[in-house]
Amino acid sequence: MESRIVGQTVPLVELKLRAGETVYTQSGGLMYQTEGIKMNTNAKGGVMRSLGRMFTGESIFMAHYTAEKDGAIVAFSSTVPGSIVSINLNGNNELIIQKGSFLCAENNVETKVVFTKRFSAGLFGGEGFILQKATGQGILFLEIDGDYIEKTLAPGEVLKVDSGNVVAFESSVSYEIETIKGLGNIFLGGEGLFLTKLTGPGKVILQSQNFQDFANRLIPFMPSSNN
Repeated sequence: MESRIVGQTVPLVELKLRAGETVYTQSGGLMYQTEGIKMNTNAKGGVMRSLGRMFTGESIFMAHYTAEKDGAIVAFSSTVPGSIVSINLNGNNELIIQKGSFLCAENNVETKVVFTKRFSAGLFGGEGFILQKATGQGILFLEIDGDYIEKTLAPGEVLKVDSGNVVAFESSVSYEIETIKGLGNIFLGGEGLFLTKLTGPGKVILQSQNFQDFANRLIPFMPSSNN
């Protein structure tokens, strides 16, 4: 498989496949395809794994695109302004992905739901306590809102991030939700009640845009039926 990122504002990833190669995305992720691509939609990984994806905000069903000839092309687009990053899984490394960040992957890459150790903290943590773990061997493409930022944490090094700005991190990085301390900070700080605490070692991928915060800022300007 060959890949290239096209565009800068709302980019897409274009994949050139060899005969028999398959990639998959959540339903609705396709932008375009050439002749020689066969589509098949199914509950990848079985019904229970598919229901787990529903909790992460992803589609229950995954669309699979298989090349019937060499050089067939399929392309998947991001949904908001930002960027697309590719991650190579070699069978030994694992990646934990925030909901909404998965764009597409080769068929040998598997995703399943994982939970934080503290269920209650995740439940009230605003951004959701359910994440996805990507394993296997192949290339995974992630959608980044805004700009791509990468941090490599040393053993025991801590990084506290607004949950909406976390895209993914290696499974060696521990993850928990931390409550902001101080009533003044909670009610006057304007930063929400929770932060995501990431502890190394391992690589962390962040995004500069928290699209949920951006959408919330637009709500006061939206017309309402009372006007």
